[in-house]
Amino acid sequence: MAETADLKSLARLVLARDTGRDSGRAILSRNCRVADADTRQQIGGVSLSRFPRGETPRRTVPPAYARTFAALGRQCPDHVAPDDWQQAIEDGYRFLGQWGEQAAALGWTTQDLFGLHTVPDAPTPSYRRLSRYDQTGLIWLLRGRPVVALTASTAAIENPTGAFTIYRRHPYW
Repeated sequence: MAETADLKSLARLVLARDTGRDSGRAILSRNCRVADADTRQQIGGVSLSRFPRGETPRRTVPPAYARTFAALGRQCPDHVAPDDWQQAIEDGYRFLGQWGEQAAALGWTTQDLFGLHTVPDAPTPSYRRLSRYDQTGLIWLLRGRPVVALTASTAAIENPTGAFTIYRRHPYW
């Protein structure tokens, strides 16, 4: 519970800092310490992005995720809508470009990021793999929303309303 509150506080700091930058002010929030030499900052063991909203630093994929992400990019998984698949590819590039190295260092696996529910032997016609949130990786749940903070066990996702969704890694994968 304390980790969630801390993660939310850190995410608010990021938003306050970015709002100041986006509104044309040249100074950053006094509540947020920024390391000029790096594109990320560490506060209390949580990595925070310093990239402005919508900007991705590169389109490379860290080696830990390259094989899985390439396979995902070649073919839409069974029982996933093509629109959801395309959005996951876009979200995957953005997340991996911004957070990929940090996620790998924190121990996030390909299953944590790209995992999907195993298709049953006889799925019903209405079966959708993304309906099982408990077995869906982070990338599938982003749907265009940015990750603003990342820890070893959670990711803070900013919603269009300004609220945050906290994604928790599934330790049983």
